[in-house]
Amino acid sequence: MENLSRRKALSLGVALGLVGVAHPVQAWASTGSATGASAGPGPEWIWDDAADPVMASMLKSGHVPAINTAWASWVNNNDPLPSGLPTEFAAYLRQVNQLPSWADPAKLARAADFNRRRDTYLFMLYGLGSGIMSTVIPREAKSVYWSAGGADMQDRAAKTFTFGYDLSQLGAFEPTGQFVVTANKTRVVHAAVRHLLPQSPHWRAVADETIPISAADILVTFHSLGTYVHRKLLDWKIPFPAADQEAFLHSWQVAIALLGVPHEHIPRTWAEAQAQSARVLTPILSPSTEGIALAEELLGLTAQIDLGVTRGFLNEFVRYVLSDEVGDWLGLKRDYAAAALVRTGWPAFILFREGLSPIMPGTFYMFDQFVRALAMLFLNKGSSGTTTPITIPTGNRAG
Repeated sequence: MENLSRRKALSLGVALGLVGVAHPVQAWASTGSATGASAGPGPEWIWDDAADPVMASMLKSGHVPAINTAWASWVNNNDPLPSGLPTEFAAYLRQVNQLPSWADPAKLARAADFNRRRDTYLFMLYGLGSGIMSTVIPREAKSVYWSAGGADMQDRAAKTFTFGYDLSQLGAFEPTGQFVVTANKTRVVHAAVRHLLPQSPHWRAVADETIPISAADILVTFHSLGTYVHRKLLDWKIPFPAADQEAFLHSWQVAIALLGVPHEHIPRTWAEAQAQSARVLTPILSPSTEGIALAEELLGLTAQIDLGVTRGFLNEFVRYVLSDEVGDWLGLKRDYAAAALVRTGWPAFILFREGLSPIMPGTFYMFDQFVRALAMLFLNKGSSGTTTPITIPTGNRAG
């Protein structure tokens, strides 16, 4: 049985471009870090010593509604902390509201330029690839479904788009950007969920952990986003100079650090990231009742905009970027004509779009409309182009 499971993980890893699957026991063996520091306790046993006790206190004392009101105007990185925050909470934000000392402004600037140049591919992969992959990461799917956000997936998706959009802004880490604030708000939400979700009998009935969103869980999510996208861009032979790859990784290293993951557990190179992903992400991918429901909701959201394609095409594109195995898990109905179109038309689209082929495929405009429409979900932040407020929950999803 163990050998069968490993063969399935390896097969899925090949489909996702993540090979070299190791035995789970060695999953979190140290592979180096962004800062070169030695590893301490495994990230599966690390949560957030800075944010967790503060948020537990804020929830118990009933301060969260006032915080949500006060920090609504706190958007840009150079905005002063809003007035009206509880003293303990304001002190916490002053402590964490800054870039790590090892952040490299030149690399962050290059990453921002790379994001601008490749935004259509990035948003498409984040949305249809990473977004749907999150529904077959059991812990993530169950935590999302049974948290307050799971009851309104359109709102939660908009907030997720805000995180991705703000990270991809040209000046994301600059004083006039928004990502540092967005990351700090997201970190606080994670801390609130760690306090709230264990109180849900519905989550406890399906969870294999007692406290959600460990540092390991955040790293798994990173691999479903940054590491996955990096591999796909290489697999699709999209021009990706080494300096751009390094800068793209650095932006993610900083993002993960801002979410509270200790530096010693953040991969130092893409080789380390890919190896870690093959150990800790690919083997755990599997369907769940909650994940199947979330995937259908997320794919249903795309019906609200004109992608210029059918639902069958959308299903087959998800299968193309994630694998037929994932598509089968999620019950995505087959459309074999659309499958043939995707598997022949998409590579030809990339070749022509990147100037690597002089022949424009007949499907060029259909694919072009498709990726641009998906990008607009991010560029509009899931709504009308205004900032989607990130709010701290005070409860969980009702049964």
